[in-house]
Amino acid sequence: MDDEAILHGDNLPLLGALPDASFQLVYADPPFNTGREQARRTLATAAAEDGDRTGFGGRRYSTRLLDRRAYPDRFDDYLGFLEPRLRELRRVLAPAGTLYLHLDYREAHYVKVLLDDVFGRDAFLNELIWAYDYGAKPRRRWPAKHDTILVYVRDPARYAFHADAVEREPYMAPGLVTAEKAARGKLPTDVWWHTIVSPTGREKTGYPTQKPERLVRRMLQASTLPGERALDPFAGSGTLGAAARALGRRFLLIDSSAEAVSVMERRLGLRARARLTA
Repeated sequence: MDDEAILHGDNLPLLGALPDASFQLVYADPPFNTGREQARRTLATAAAEDGDRTGFGGRRYSTRLLDRRAYPDRFDDYLGFLEPRLRELRRVLAPAGTLYLHLDYREAHYVKVLLDDVFGRDAFLNELIWAYDYGAKPRRRWPAKHDTILVYVRDPARYAFHADAVEREPYMAPGLVTAEKAARGKLPTDVWWHTIVSPTGREKTGYPTQKPERLVRRMLQASTLPGERALDPFAGSGTLGAAARALGRRFLLIDSSAEAVSVMERRLGLRARARLTA
């Protein structure tokens, strides 16, 4: 198996062709089953007195659509779609391996029951909350500004967790700890505060639902060592590959979308294939 690879196709048969116990970490970010199209537009703006947008200080700007990327996000049987893939992901996890499954509030509670069945309830390690503050804010309910990442391990007696390798973060109340502890920072808890990918930042690929590298880097630091393999079967913009490469991990990315594969090829400088070579 290559150290770095992108596969283009339905992940279910591609997963079925992978060897048992071949990955130390799986990060899976499947479609969220929102029932609507996921889209991202790239706009160019220019100052104009008769523009269609108002900016800071009342200045007017005109906008021009440069690019639009989208994919459908609706399944009639979401759990039926996920279950065979989750069983394959468990099979390809190494004995000390870990699954990070990224979901939103619509399906997380249903999928956790399914994961308890596939992995066993004793294999549940954590429910991580990625909290952010961006986007529309409804006026008729509490704004939903978090995703859920369910963490399950292949073997509860053997899983890896490298706490000392994880980047530490500042204490929220540094005055309540010693100066030495405040300077060192703390291990992140199960609530991860981090902004979305900046629309103008270096990470931006323009792909809908792109996740920040820092989130995935934290998972890799905790659950893998340099040289170990990581898998993303819903790879999207290739964030796992970018983070894994930076940390010296090997990776396999899979996606059925030609658009996603094109983004990954440009981002990582790799050519996608329809299947793995021996």
